[in-house]
Amino acid sequence: MITTKANNVDEYIAGFPGDIQKKLEQMRATISKAAPGAEETISYSMPAFKLKGILVYFAAFKNHIGFYPTASAIAAFKKEISKYKWSKGAIQFPTEMPLPLELVTEIVKFKVKANMDKAEAKKMKGKN
Repeated sequence: MITTKANNVDEYIAGFPGDIQKKLEQMRATISKAAPGAEETISYSMPAFKLKGILVYFAAFKNHIGFYPTASAIAAFKKEISKYKWSKGAIQFPTEMPLPLELVTEIVKFKVKANMDKAEAKKMKGKN
């Protein structure tokens, strides 16, 4: 487990055992593919992706991979995430199960659209 603060996503992932690194790399690649042009960063000591604002965060814990797509995505995908432990802004994917990469893709694409729509609305409001 990571004991020092990571400066980038590579350092964050490197701080975990091999099996967890593999899951984190899967999550990273899935998010990156679903959000072309998104920028990786570390925010709140976790890997995050930004595109016209924060899209999602993810992090490793003892027994799960945390996925943080914010409350709007949780509400929109309540049915799909019902088999996982979840809260207002987070979903826990147990480390002993395969990651639901298709679901992650759908959620990330939802967030990309929401962020782009919000940025466009803000731009249009500024023109009036």
